[in-house]
Amino acid sequence: SQMPHGHMPLPSFWKMVEDTLQQSGAQLRTFCQTFETVTPSPVTQPLNPAEERKVLSLVSKHGPDKLYQVTSNINGSKDLDLTLQRGQIVALLQSVDTKGNTSRWLVDAGGPRGFVPAGKLQPY
Repeated sequence: SQMPHGHMPLPSFWKMVEDTLQQSGAQLRTFCQTFETVTPSPVTQPLNPAEERKVLSLVSKHGPDKLYQVTSNINGSKDLDLTLQRGQIVALLQSVDTKGNTSRWLVDAGGPRGFVPAGKLQPY
C-alpha cells in the first residue's frame, strides 16, 4: 500500500508493468544496434618479424586452426592469467578453465601459458 502504484486495480498494474518492459526491451534493442554499428570490428594487426617467428612456432606446435589474435589488451588479474597486448597471436590449448568456465581459455602465448578471457580473442 505504500508503493506509488499500490492503489491501482490489478489489471491496470499488470498492463503498466508489461508496457514498461516492452519499452525497456525496445530501448535495449536500439542500444545494441547502435553499439554494434558504432563499435568497429577488431581488425587483424600486422606482425613484426619477431612476432612472425613466434606465429610460425605456434603453427608448427598446434596447427593453424588453433591460432587466435588478441583483440584488446588483457591484464591478467588472477593466478595463471596472462597479460597480453592487442594484436598478439596465441594458440588455443583448451576452451575451458580448470573450473569448467568456458569464458576463460587456456592459451600458449609462444612461451608462457595461461588463461585469457575468450571474448578478447578472434580466430587468426
